[in-house]
Amino acid sequence: MHEQLNLLNADLDAVIDASAPAEPHPQEQADEAAPRTKYYPIDENMARRAHEMMSMRDYPANRATTEYRASVDKAAALVERCKAATSPYYHDKLDALLDRYARRLAQWTNDYNRNGASCPSVLVAGGSNFPVKKKNRQNAREDSLWQEYRTIEAILEKIKNTGSGPVDLTDPYALEMLTNQLQRLQNQLEEGKAMNAHYRKYKTMKGFPGMSDDIAAHNDAAIASAPAFAQRPMPDFELASLRGKIKRVQARIEELDKLQAQQANPAPAEEHDGFQIVRNADQNRLQIIFDGKPDDETRQALKSNGFHWSPRNSAWQRQLTANAERAACRALRLD
Repeated sequence: MHEQLNLLNADLDAVIDASAPAEPHPQEQADEAAPRTKYYPIDENMARRAHEMMSMRDYPANRATTEYRASVDKAAALVERCKAATSPYYHDKLDALLDRYARRLAQWTNDYNRNGASCPSVLVAGGSNFPVKKKNRQNAREDSLWQEYRTIEAILEKIKNTGSGPVDLTDPYALEMLTNQLQRLQNQLEEGKAMNAHYRKYKTMKGFPGMSDDIAAHNDAAIASAPAFAQRPMPDFELASLRGKIKRVQARIEELDKLQAQQANPAPAEEHDGFQIVRNADQNRLQIIFDGKPDDETRQALKSNGFHWSPRNSAWQRQLTANAERAACRALRLD
């Protein structure tokens, strides 16, 4: 168990390292101390019994608890790093994921040790009258436990990816983030056009404002080695890509404006026979609420059109868009 948990901690280190800046500032390192985290209980008596079933060596006091808490502390450090890089809108979700990881890892640790204590190793018990069938059941259970561990480990990836996708329009900071994205992209576009103009005029990047001679020489070499259609600081396809990104962010801002207008003047529920359609602007969801459980055909039609059941809202829902409106009409056969 000890050696296997060392491998797990190594995997967790890799996940944290992948999300960390290469050389954090000393002050940033100080700020990255793990927050006060809720730990769940580890059965040390069971851990000791599991150890004694597999090894003749003494069991270090509280080793299972120490290893468990070290893993949770590393996950907490990952959460703090992710919080620093994402909107406060996602912080509660990150805290919830950390708590889920800590709870499930504790349960898994206790289950693993309980299974380990169920049958001794042949090296400890000896070969005479060894319970082979019981050992086979123990090994099968251990295999299933390691499959379960992979689902717990996946929580770390969820933590790492939280807030890294498109801006959620229900985020109270959405307009600020989209505006920053738009400004950053527009600056990149203008800088690219300026570099192209400088290179056309001087046939070198040397002398471009804010660019050192070493970087200019490196850029000149890269331009010279590029295909003929791309022999400029920012080729046409890169400029076109930036313009496309700018249009998409502008469209998202327009979408946010419409959503905020709907939030200010919410539309009444649209009543139908047996169900109602709710345009929930606060959650940015088009919701279909049935009087009772819909039949199998209706549920399949909803799933086929991108709707998902939300137990919390007791509704079939998807993101509130024009496509969602059309999908609801298809699924419910509305004219």
